[in-house]
Amino acid sequence: MPMPRSMWKGTLNFGLVSVPVKLYSAAVHKNVTFHQLHAKDHARVVQRRFCSAEGEEVEYSEIVKGYELAPGRYVVVEPEEFAALEPAFTRTIEIEDFVQLEEIDAIYFDRPYFVVPSKGGARSYRLLLEAMRETSKVAIGRIVLRSREQLVAIRPREDALMMVTMNFGDEIQQTSSFYELEEAEVEVSEHELDMARRLVDSVSRPFDIANYHDTYREALMDLIDRKANGEEIVLEPAAKDEHLQAPDLMSALEASLEQVRARAGQETKPPARKRKAAPTNGLSAPAKAKSLTANGKGAPANGKGSPANGKGAPANGKGKPAKAARKPAKRS
Repeated sequence: MPMPRSMWKGTLNFGLVSVPVKLYSAAVHKNVTFHQLHAKDHARVVQRRFCSAEGEEVEYSEIVKGYELAPGRYVVVEPEEFAALEPAFTRTIEIEDFVQLEEIDAIYFDRPYFVVPSKGGARSYRLLLEAMRETSKVAIGRIVLRSREQLVAIRPREDALMMVTMNFGDEIQQTSSFYELEEAEVEVSEHELDMARRLVDSVSRPFDIANYHDTYREALMDLIDRKANGEEIVLEPAAKDEHLQAPDLMSALEASLEQVRARAGQETKPPARKRKAAPTNGLSAPAKAKSLTANGKGAPANGKGSPANGKGAPANGKGKPAKAARKPAKRS
């Protein structure tokens, strides 16, 4: 893996203390990029700039920037005017306040960077890092990146300072601007809320970023590798995403819980019992596999049952013994 390269060098200022630092991007976005090609011969497609009025190609040196006031009406700002408006401190991170992390809504966070000490700044850097760690504070400051002033939050992360650019307050959309939310102002029953809590609890687990992958990018790179190796790709019909159509909210909640149980292998219904095989002599199976005698021993091997007195059953198979012979009648 190539060594990261710093993207900015300057000083981190708090009070009268200045720390020489460098900035490194904390996140490497692994986007899959493509070039535009001519489908006929796979040659690169080149984009050129043309004047919409003259229909001729325009050199880069002849291009200026304009702010549109109305269709076809622009205010042109010259390069020297941009330069005059740029903030003076383009190589400093100015810390203005220290706050609690819990006081900052996550919606304001944008892009993360690592702030590391430059040559000669290790001692003052460590001092700031340890002070912020012990006080559990986050520094709020400003920096100019790519000709734009950025609000930033700086806090300890492991053995380094992490800086996250922030959105300004007027850059955040207010929820009151979404008319669809007016339809969400309805009351839910306690039973519905209880079902929803159970659904949330059933799919809750400790957060681990390793559980989540960019499955689309992985599949796309696999496709590219296979085609690069000369494999002929046969496209399968796209699987239809069949959403469960529930007649009402409660049915949807109950069906969702059933799906969670099924995925976890915790079906509510017990598995069906297996039928016992019928005996080979064609007779129906007895109620129990073995018939126990009074002394607890099993039935004899010949299959004939044993009565409680220990005598075998008669050969005729009937449950009752044969009647005794009648006594001869007495003579008068």
